[in-house]
Amino acid sequence: MSDMITAELVDLDLSAETKEAAARALAERMAALGRVTDLDGFLADVAAREAQMPTGLDGGIGIPHCRSEHVTEPTLAFGRSAAGIDFGAADGPADLIFLIAAPAGADDAHLTILSSLARQLMDAGFTDALRSVGDAGTAAALIRGEEAGAEDPTDAEDPTDAEDPTDAEDPTGPGTSAGAEDSVAAPGAASAGAATGTTAPGEERPFRVVAVTSCPTGIAHTYMAAESLEIAGREAGVEIAVETQGSAGFTRLDPAVIEAADGVIFAHDVPVREKERFAGKPTVDTGVKAAINRPAGLIAEVRGKAERGEVAAAATASGGTPVERAGDGGEGYGTRLRTWLMSGVSYMVPFVAAGGLLIALGFAIGGYEINEAPSVMEHFVWTRADSWGALLFQIGGVAFGFLVPVLAGYIAYGMADRPGLVPGFVGGAISLTVNAGFLGGLAAGLIAGGVVLAIQRARIPAALRGIMPVVVIPLVSTAVVGFLMFVVIGKPIAEAQKGMTDWLNGLTGTNAVLLGALLGLMMCFDLGGPVNKVAYTFATAGIAVASPSDSAMKIMAAVMAAGMVPPLAMALATTVRGRLFDRTERENGKAAWVLGASFISEGAIPFAAADPLRVIPASMAGGAVTGALSMSFGATLRAPHGGVFVVPLIGNPLLYLVAVAAGVCVTAALVIVLKGLRTPAPATTGTGGETPAPSAGSKQPVAA
Repeated sequence: MSDMITAELVDLDLSAETKEAAARALAERMAALGRVTDLDGFLADVAAREAQMPTGLDGGIGIPHCRSEHVTEPTLAFGRSAAGIDFGAADGPADLIFLIAAPAGADDAHLTILSSLARQLMDAGFTDALRSVGDAGTAAALIRGEEAGAEDPTDAEDPTDAEDPTDAEDPTGPGTSAGAEDSVAAPGAASAGAATGTTAPGEERPFRVVAVTSCPTGIAHTYMAAESLEIAGREAGVEIAVETQGSAGFTRLDPAVIEAADGVIFAHDVPVREKERFAGKPTVDTGVKAAINRPAGLIAEVRGKAERGEVAAAATASGGTPVERAGDGGEGYGTRLRTWLMSGVSYMVPFVAAGGLLIALGFAIGGYEINEAPSVMEHFVWTRADSWGALLFQIGGVAFGFLVPVLAGYIAYGMADRPGLVPGFVGGAISLTVNAGFLGGLAAGLIAGGVVLAIQRARIPAALRGIMPVVVIPLVSTAVVGFLMFVVIGKPIAEAQKGMTDWLNGLTGTNAVLLGALLGLMMCFDLGGPVNKVAYTFATAGIAVASPSDSAMKIMAAVMAAGMVPPLAMALATTVRGRLFDRTERENGKAAWVLGASFISEGAIPFAAADPLRVIPASMAGGAVTGALSMSFGATLRAPHGGVFVVPLIGNPLLYLVAVAAGVCVTAALVIVLKGLRTPAPATTGTGGETPAPSAGSKQPVAA
């Protein structure tokens, strides 16, 4: 913080009576140095941040902070009030006020300042020194860590550091808190005692606690709570390992450490990610400020629950993004790889839908020559339809331009959390630059995630830990991924992509029909699952260019046609032979008409889940017929979604609908025959119709 605070930014006799007046007095010092360009605008940003959550901490501390477009460089100002100022802390007014300003968008600077300050504020010697310091220059030096008596928590040269897990912590790292070898050490690192789980012969086994801390901004309170819990744990003779789920991402505690724990503390103001890992243990669940203000009480509370045998109920998996559950320690590599890839695809699909439909509308309004129209920035006539068509086409083209970077970025995110985003997105963009396309995006995402994980496992000097998540990891990982994509693997992948494209363009007759049948089988195998998404992504990647080839548009048509078959077939079967289905399935059949017509394959999942051995093979048969017929008819499609609602945009639309109808009839007939052949059973009211409800395992083919 050497450049962030100077003597001119210190006021040891702050006379303000309100937090607004205090912020103004300190902000005026920033403005006087040219670090704030618009005083009132900056103060409005400070007030907006304060309205989200009070920034007062117990112990007489206030830390108003914000990012603002009116700030020119990261700045910290300090004020000391004799009377105290109310910042919303439970124990009363604050006499030490720190105003933190960061430029808009400067998450790295904001994170570095706040987490570094949070680390120091938990040191009673540091705050006592600030209360007794006599001049502004010495106070600034104390805050910068340059003055004796303001011990630098990251000082690796102090021989006591190896013995003190708190000093080893880097709050800005993406990993566990105090006690980890490094904040960027191997995933699952924990405090020294808890990690090893060992007790010397003759010694009583200490009480062990695991904790999770998190706050809305994921910066100051997250790490201060972790620090406070660790200090209280040492004083109470308790082994404690903390997982800080902050802005720099997080590293999961080792499952063995969680298993060995006697109790759990959740100190959070936002949902705990992967909370189900801690199920079945005595648990204290509270706000993050409670861990800062009364950590000893929380430890005593969880200890009491353990003695009474109070155990938390099993938690259900969060319904968050796929990446929030990616890569759990107990999963096999194949399962994790599938999850990583699916996380990328799931984030990519909305871009496909938005961009593809806009492009399709552009063609519908402006004709198929609209791709040659000039930029609407240069030529746009409000009263001309072709201008509106060009506008929609060009917006859709921009959306399509994000497909491969988003795919790569979120594959890396699924592997390495937030630190994987930058190298993943850059690698995906390079894939487009070198014409490596969809396959290059897959490779770039996996490489980016792997590189970040490797960096996080490296032993890092203490002095560098604070800048790891915001400087070192993005810099090194992006450079490595960029080098590999430009120099090593980009060209071979681009050549493979070109070869595959040329092969597809050359497919005619029997070969094209077989490809259509294969794509139809894939689309109907798991009804929206990974296999379905592979076929769909393959098709959309082919049309995600300004001028897609004829074969690419045929593939897109075959994929969408086959994907419509299962729900439409189930709807038809429940209409024709309703007695083979129970009342719930007949109701689902009515909805399946609309879902199937809209190209939502998941509309058939209720039927497949109840009777997978009949529904899935029948669906695959119908999908194969439809895919083969669509290819043989030469139907083409430029839109990646829409079902029957984009039929006017389809080449050979009547034959295309014939292909869909044929597959629907095949699937419906097979389902009716197969269900009719089964041994009759008493009707039930469950989803299984006339057969007992399937076991949980019967759903696996659907979700596979």
